[in-house]
Amino acid sequence: MNQSSIQQSLKLFIVLSRAHRSINDVVNKYIADQGLNPTEFAVMELLYHKGDQPLQQIGGKILLASGSITYVVDKLEQKDYLRRVASKNDRRVTYAQITDKGKAFIETVFPEHEKRIDEIMSALSQEEKETAIELMKKIGFHAANM
Repeated sequence: MNQSSIQQSLKLFIVLSRAHRSINDVVNKYIADQGLNPTEFAVMELLYHKGDQPLQQIGGKILLASGSITYVVDKLEQKDYLRRVASKNDRRVTYAQITDKGKAFIETVFPEHEKRIDEIMSALSQEEKETAIELMKKIGFHAANM
């Protein structure tokens, strides 16, 4: 490792971090304007797109500590966006299930969410997006295997 490589790696880390923060700021503001925090929105989006989920597995799917899931599910249940459903096959398992009110909510806000993300990413051409996806995956896989 030479000093030039280290400096370039640090610069890349800072640029990625700042870009991530800027993107999240835009996306999270919209989510907050809809009355949810980013974690609540992620749970709603997961349930809408993937169907009922065991509470024990939600954290891993949205990158959240499992201890926080109960709190988030409680808040969404209070808003009548989801319900807990006991497994018919295993009494130890409880599923989170989106309600009709939750579906209606996501169907109202998700199209604008998608549009905002597309607007942010429109700074890149389709080819640049593909390249960025491949490069970010490469970095992510490498870091995960360290």
